[in-house]
Amino acid sequence: MEVGVFLGSDSDYEVIKEALEILRDFKISFALEVTSAHRSPERTLNLIREFEKKGVSIFIAVAGKAAHLAGFVASHTPYPVIGVPLESSALGGLDALLSTVQMPKGVPVATMGIGKSGASNAAILAIEILSLKQPRLKAKLKEYRNKLASQVEKASKKIQKSP
Repeated sequence: MEVGVFLGSDSDYEVIKEALEILRDFKISFALEVTSAHRSPERTLNLIREFEKKGVSIFIAVAGKAAHLAGFVASHTPYPVIGVPLESSALGGLDALLSTVQMPKGVPVATMGIGKSGASNAAILAIEILSLKQPRLKAKLKEYRNKLASQVEKASKKIQKSP
């Protein structure tokens, strides 16, 4: 298992679905759990330890509101943690973004944008980190980027043909 994915709530699953598909497409093994820095801190700590024993070397933490999940994970592992803040309160996700990105010196969290795009970017960043030691991933990343570029060109041609 290479990536551990923690959701602060089961309702966060809809946001992370596309990111999990990206990990699957790149043949990255992962585990997914719902756990909370606030409501189940012992469970979260036990899952971190369990995942490390299973070989996880990157964590993705998805949470809204106070969004301390990524920081909690980062404070208990030496491995990279990627935080994905969610829009789940009256503040439009700004609270989650700031809670995830504003970490104290020495306990970094790589923070993505709010929501689904941030979740997909978390998967890509995890793959980029893993590609440092897995050459097969570098080639797949190049293919992925070429596909994105091709989609942009197709969109441009489609618009140019519009009346």
